[in-house]
Amino acid sequence: MSQQLAVVIMAAGKGTRMKRDDIPKVCNLVLGKPLIQYVVDQAKSLSAAKIICIVGHKQEIVRDTLKDEPVLFAEQLQQLGTGHAVLQTADLLEGFDGDVIVLSGDVPLLKGSTLRALLDKHRDGKFVATVLTAIAENPTGYGRVVRTQNDYFDQVVEHKDATEDQLSINEINSGIYVFDSQKLFTELGKVGNSNVQGEYYLPDVLPRLQKAGAKVGVEICETFSEIQGINTVDELQTVEAKILASQE
Repeated sequence: MSQQLAVVIMAAGKGTRMKRDDIPKVCNLVLGKPLIQYVVDQAKSLSAAKIICIVGHKQEIVRDTLKDEPVLFAEQLQQLGTGHAVLQTADLLEGFDGDVIVLSGDVPLLKGSTLRALLDKHRDGKFVATVLTAIAENPTGYGRVVRTQNDYFDQVVEHKDATEDQLSINEINSGIYVFDSQKLFTELGKVGNSNVQGEYYLPDVLPRLQKAGAKVGVEICETFSEIQGINTVDELQTVEAKILASQE
């Protein structure tokens, strides 16, 4: 790929529902391999010029887990939301002129082909930002993707902030994006936190980009399971079963 690419991996969370306080969520093992390693492998498959891992809770364990990987680290010492997390990479991406893919450190099933399709959609459509979405049978807890009357992207509304009509939408935000790096950081610092959680949401940068005259694209993932994050021990075991089934 001729255009430069950086990958940012969000891995600062505690993962309180994993029932392990001794390690951060992304260091839980899936078939003997740390969750975060699956995501770093996804990034490496794209031949990214930079891979940045955002760390916070028990970050020394994440750093040690990835000590042999070509990864840079950004610190999010306060958990103030996904937008705040990505903002912590600004110094490491200063002067970088290219695209930035944002991944979640707890999503191990994402295929390289899906990421390449996302990147192709972004570049072919000349979008400033492109969102990976999925159709969910049960979208509870996920941000809903609201479209315009012409079926273009409008906004992402987090579950806790959604109206009844918006809660009926089953197209959800995967939390995976591609951005034009320079335009992302121009707008990201202007995002506010006027929402139920009081957090700085990364999707809130998308309407700001649109208001500045930029186009935002959407790529729908073929299978919902690819973008599922792991938040509980049961979900971890389900993912392990899916990986084993795919190897048969």
